[in-house]
Amino acid sequence: MKRKGFVAFTRVVILALIVLTTLFSSCHYPEIDRSEWDISQKTKDSLSHLQKHHYTLNANFKVIVDSLPLEQLPVKDIYRQVYKGDRVVVAEFMTQPTDSIDSLWVKVARDQNTQGWVRESELLNSVMPTDSISQFIHLFSSSHTLYFLVVFIAFSIYIFVRALLRKQVRLVYFNDIDSAFPMLLCVMVAISATLYGTLQSFVPDTWEHFYYNPSINPFRLPLLLGIFVASIWIGIIISVAVLDDLFRQLNFLTAIFYLLGLLTGCILCYFLFIFTTSFYVSYLLLAILIYLFIRRVKVTPGYKFRCGDCGTKLKEKGICPHCGAINT
Repeated sequence: MKRKGFVAFTRVVILALIVLTTLFSSCHYPEIDRSEWDISQKTKDSLSHLQKHHYTLNANFKVIVDSLPLEQLPVKDIYRQVYKGDRVVVAEFMTQPTDSIDSLWVKVARDQNTQGWVRESELLNSVMPTDSISQFIHLFSSSHTLYFLVVFIAFSIYIFVRALLRKQVRLVYFNDIDSAFPMLLCVMVAISATLYGTLQSFVPDTWEHFYYNPSINPFRLPLLLGIFVASIWIGIIISVAVLDDLFRQLNFLTAIFYLLGLLTGCILCYFLFIFTTSFYVSYLLLAILIYLFIRRVKVTPGYKFRCGDCGTKLKEKGICPHCGAINT
């Protein structure tokens, strides 16, 4: 039995390596040859800038710092201010070869009277795209650590209290409910985190382009990025299945604490797999997690019946342990 388990695990690792090799071979946005296009040179320059810098003319941004000074070139040392929450649009680009900080300057405008020039590096550190997906990415990237700590501390306190009261604690995998969906959700979070870490570590330009030009349609994106977006959609669907199974099997209070533990497990998976991707460790950990999930599914007992009243899965006919209905 041990040999069979080792063989199965080896197959999972080999399959994962093959999939990763395929993904890395097609994870970039394709370069487009515009030399023969019948368009103006300004438009060609704008499209070239989009390919290299991931945004271009008429791109809309929202200011996220308290204030952003816009220099009134060619007159120096005269500024107009835009403030937090203001929306600006990219109007023009200019190269300053003598600037030792950043040679690329961008002209942005809030309105007809409030516009000016700013270094690109300063601009991008002070704004975010106005697209709702880009704003979610920015918000999640800047505040998820705090959310993780709050959830983790709350669940740790709960574990401590339950231990003091000597009550049994429901946990994913160790003392799980009769459903494969909670652990499958952890697996999907691990897959998404590994893909996200892969994009950030090995193809950052692809992720940056997605940040400025997001899409929720995985079929419009490069393969690796498309699979990442698809994994997010699959994770949402699995979450619905988890809630459906959970509240059928547990009472409300127990289900809430189980969800708290599941959320903590998902967050731990997220951080673990993101932080270990750059060291290639996450791919091995992902193979191990998938192996544990497959093993758990194989040993999970089958359910032949469902309660005719509440729909709870039953091993045999008789009194439903959830609602007390008699099934014959």
